[in-house]
Amino acid sequence: MAEESEEKKTKNPDINGVQIGERVLIDKSDPSLDLYNKSRFGEWVEDKLQISLIEALYLVEKKKITLKSSLGRRISYEALLKRIQKKEQNLWVKYCVYRDMRNRGYIVKTALKFGADFRVYDRGVKPGEDHAKWVLYPVHEGATMTWHDFSAKNRVAHSTRKRLLIGVVDEENDVTYYQIAWTRP
Repeated sequence: MAEESEEKKTKNPDINGVQIGERVLIDKSDPSLDLYNKSRFGEWVEDKLQISLIEALYLVEKKKITLKSSLGRRISYEALLKRIQKKEQNLWVKYCVYRDMRNRGYIVKTALKFGADFRVYDRGVKPGEDHAKWVLYPVHEGATMTWHDFSAKNRVAHSTRKRLLIGVVDEENDVTYYQIAWTRP
């Protein structure tokens, strides 16, 4: 029985993704339907589950998917991380926050249309069933933010009827969250 559980740990996942540009495509299957239905990774485009590179990075790290290039070559976690870092300067900070929120059981989606990095749904809430509760901005503890930047982020959250959440990543890659809310005296 112990051998069987060890075999399951090292077995490749049943979900295969192909990186095409800034997205990863996964064929429709029972495991990919489960991945979407349980955790809302990606979105369905025709019969393919389309996930972002940061979602793919997380799923590869967690050994939930196997990732390949369009030429069929396997892409490791380290190789994918390097590829994304070439395109996104602040990737590691964003990824630390994304991974931490996912590990805590939250659904995290992009929030580019809101002018933020992520939107976060409260536990148990799925996109399409209700709105996100927070807009989330990841920052490194050594970064500076002007009052104008801070005010702009707060206005975005307020105007979209969401709460502002700042995820501060320290040198050990631990994340501390600060929720900011408007108050009336």
